[in-house]
Amino acid sequence: MPEQTTTPSAAGSAIDPRRASSASRDTAGASGDRDARDAARRDPESAAERTLRRRRLLTGRGAIMIYALLGTLIVCALTVPRFASVQTTGFLLLDAIPILMIAMPMALVIITGEIDLSVASTAGLTSAAMGVLWAAGWGIPEIFVVCVLIGIGCGALNGLLVTAIGLPSLAVTIGTLALYRGLALVVIGDNAVADFPPALTSFFTSKIGATGIPTAMIGVAVIIAFFGVLLHFSSFGRTLPAIGFSKEAASFVGVHVGRAKFWMFVATGVVSALVGIYWTLRYSSARSDNATGIELAVIAAVLLGGVSIFGGRGSIPGVVAGVLIISSVSYALRLGGISDVVLNVVTGLLLVGSVVTPSLIAVIREKRRARRAARDVLAASAADAA
Repeated sequence: MPEQTTTPSAAGSAIDPRRASSASRDTAGASGDRDARDAARRDPESAAERTLRRRRLLTGRGAIMIYALLGTLIVCALTVPRFASVQTTGFLLLDAIPILMIAMPMALVIITGEIDLSVASTAGLTSAAMGVLWAAGWGIPEIFVVCVLIGIGCGALNGLLVTAIGLPSLAVTIGTLALYRGLALVVIGDNAVADFPPALTSFFTSKIGATGIPTAMIGVAVIIAFFGVLLHFSSFGRTLPAIGFSKEAASFVGVHVGRAKFWMFVATGVVSALVGIYWTLRYSSARSDNATGIELAVIAAVLLGGVSIFGGRGSIPGVVAGVLIISSVSYALRLGGISDVVLNVVTGLLLVGSVVTPSLIAVIREKRRARRAARDVLAASAADAA
């Protein structure tokens, strides 16, 4: 038989199929790695981070408050007569609008580690000025401008005392709470102005079609959207939790802490002035004691909505849910014939609970973490001994 020879080309063609398969897998793996690296460069956020973010979105404090709101509405509708009606929707939201409006900037102030207790007095001062100017013959547009300027001035005074002088916001706003309410009494006295244009006052109590939703909720939705975008989708809003966690650290990385806090106080002043306008026209009465006491409901709703009283944490959806929960419970109790004294007790309990509950949860989590760490140490010691 003739001797068979194998040329290099034949040897190359006679490669083991398993080797070829392995080589192709290696080539595919390298290509996949390159694709993964290219995808990572295009999208720095990893899949694990996206999954964690979605999980937090569905299980965070804001989401929990939305679930709690839905549960509250269902329970009230099933247990309270006449609660599940269009009329209830209208009156509930009309009562909730002032708290909902002020809660938006208040949430941002508390996230930065401060507080503003003068919001109701600012609204009262605005209402008093509105009544006096209307009685003096001013036009509504000019009155609105003056009211907003009053809100800016009240908020700016709070902001300057806190940021420029360095006084604690709690002490400052307790003082301006009394100051602004006293100025309201000086401006209008014990009088009340009630002859505002009927077309204007009826607008602030009108509803959108047959839905029962107040027309004024359109403006409230704009305010909510503004502060939601500001906190969650702007570079300025992302600095606010950092200020609440540590203003020194925030300053170290270039955040203008004083400037940010100042504008937050101005925002609460402006929105409080808008609430004063709304309150006056809804009830068609300008008085020095308008909006008295709503700061308690505002703070309770903000803290119930997941904003930490110590600053550094909070969300606008959670705050909206907190406001609507308190408003729903209060209106359900009114439908049940419960007195206003009990309503104040309920609001106080919700305020205390919203402060105490997160601290209790944090303590429980810390104890569980300590027990797990102790078990791990004991298991490692037992393994070393074996």
